Amino acid sequence: MRMQQTGFSGKRWDAAETIQMLTASDGLNPDKYILATYYVETPSADIVGYSVGVALQQTIGTWVKIQGQTPDLMEEYGGRVTQIFKVPATSQCYFIQIAYPVSNVTSDFELLLATVMGEISWWVAESAGFATKLLDLKFPESFLREFGGPKFGLSSIREYLSVKDRPILNSMIKPCTGQHTDAHVEVFKETAFGGVDHIKDDEVLGDIPINPLYERLSKCMEVVDQKKSETGENTMYSINITTRSDRILEKAEMAVQAGANGLLIDSSAGLGPLRMLAEDPSIKVPILYHPCFNGGMVASERSGLSFPLLAKLVRIAGADAMVLYSYLGKTPSATKNSNLQVLGQAMCQLPGKKTMGCLLAGGIHPGLVPVLLNDFGPEIIIGAGGAVHGHPNGSRAGARAMRQAIDAAVNQNSLEVAATDHAELRVALEKWGVPKNVEETKRLYALRG
Repeated sequence: MRMQQTGFSGKRWDAAETIQMLTASDGLNPDKYILATYYVETPSADIVGYSVGVALQQTIGTWVKIQGQTPDLMEEYGGRVTQIFKVPATSQCYFIQIAYPVSNVTSDFELLLATVMGEISWWVAESAGFATKLLDLKFPESFLREFGGPKFGLSSIREYLSVKDRPILNSMIKPCTGQHTDAHVEVFKETAFGGVDHIKDDEVLGDIPINPLYERLSKCMEVVDQKKSETGENTMYSINITTRSDRILEKAEMAVQAGANGLLIDSSAGLGPLRMLAEDPSIKVPILYHPCFNGGMVASERSGLSFPLLAKLVRIAGADAMVLYSYLGKTPSATKNSNLQVLGQAMCQLPGKKTMGCLLAGGIHPGLVPVLLNDFGPEIIIGAGGAVHGHPNGSRAGARAMRQAIDAAVNQNSLEVAATDHAELRVALEKWGVPKNVEETKRLYALRG
């Protein structure tokens, strides 16, 4: 029997209500729904009921039928289950797709994420057979237009640096923190004059007493100007302005007014502050996003959200470039397939959005450069910290070795041949080698065993 219009009955839902919540995405107005795709594991034999439960939980319902949950309410504001696929050769693994009414959310990340991955993000218990991972979100164009996206994008960064037909070379200052300003600036100078195009603060370096933000910014930008005067080359410096959300815009504005030509924001600040900076007209420099705090969100195969989806959200929020942990380096959860998918999200056509650069980092050294070029092409940013500052002959030599490796790989010359003419590269290869395969790279990193 169909429930009465009050919406209250002893059942959780009846067959008519279940069918109302099942629909083909083709039957929905694409301007009115956000399509969310999940990977789920559940011991429940009723996957339809489980999927409907997800759609209800994240829109109008809860674990039991409630008063006011009418057919009209469900039609206008209820989630819809549009697809259910069982993973072959498994007993409880599925891909499901839920359509969420755009009318349920405002054009901000906070409510969006609470809707598509709110309470169900806790529906994870490996020992009990539960998993929930958000894989992708497909947005209506009208919804996407509410977000500005990158203000500059990769092409503008390349133009500013006058880098064509090769990867941009990045380095981050090491030691990460604990240095006084003058020591930081000296490392910066050696790195810049070694040929690095883009230098960033480490993500853990803040506005600390022994190395105040505006003091190091002023002195590092003097080095940038000196290098420009002597070599004609621009250098971009992404200074870390991460702080509490109610102060981050003020800090960014003051950095730009003090001469900053790039900003760094950690993921711990959130997507909302990133968007605020990107869309504010006073922020006239590119923003680099560091996903240092996102590991717990994206690294697991059974929970959180996918790294490619995170990249899409970061691009929509307005980052001009994003750090991407390379599968060749020290990050155990990074894979080549994931790296490629993130690059795809950063570079693909997205209505009204510029492309976002990807800074591949996390244990990169000269011996890995040809593999990076072969796997990902030249439209990348190669980040090297330890390999620059851990070079036996110092940071300037380490930077030169990285540039020499890039030039050799772009010109399809072997590193070993190039090393005969470049002492810096030869020393780097003697220290870190040229790995024959991916497994061989692991031996360099204590974190990978």
